Amino acid sequence: MTVRLAPLDYADLERCAELERILFAGDDPWTVSMLRSELDHGHQYLGAYADGVGLVGYAGISVLGTMRDAEASVHTIGVDPAWQGRGIGKALLRALLAIADEFSAPVYLEVRTDNVAAIALYQAHGFVRIGLRRKYYQPSGADAYTMARPAQVGQKAKDGNQ
Repeated sequence: MTVRLAPLDYADLERCAELERILFAGDDPWTVSMLRSELDHGHQYLGAYADGVGLVGYAGISVLGTMRDAEASVHTIGVDPAWQGRGIGKALLRALLAIADEFSAPVYLEVRTDNVAAIALYQAHGFVRIGLRRKYYQPSGADAYTMARPAQVGQKAKDGNQ
């Protein structure tokens, strides 16, 4: 089955909130209004859409600053448990990193310290642990690593330097 990535639409927010409740049940899953606020503020969100099924994953990133001093922060990546292990999370992450790379922005994120699969994915894409946030996730009290990936020079930055 084919999965395509496309900008997340407001019509998909209910499904995103449903996935949030499934994926992050022990913590504080995002609601439709929280997700709507993310889109309203211009953060870039992508959906992973399976033919005949609809939304099976989503991811979001913010890029703040200008070309000279931009920073990016991965806000979330989520994939329906029935669709995990098929490369959807990897594709979403790569798409987010491509956005950050257009601004030559370093990328930051938080990840649960017990999420071994996500940590391995991030490390495979150049992220390193730079900190520990104790009791970051609530109400579970789970710890999070802060991870960072150095800036990569994107096409927009190259064009601006010529």
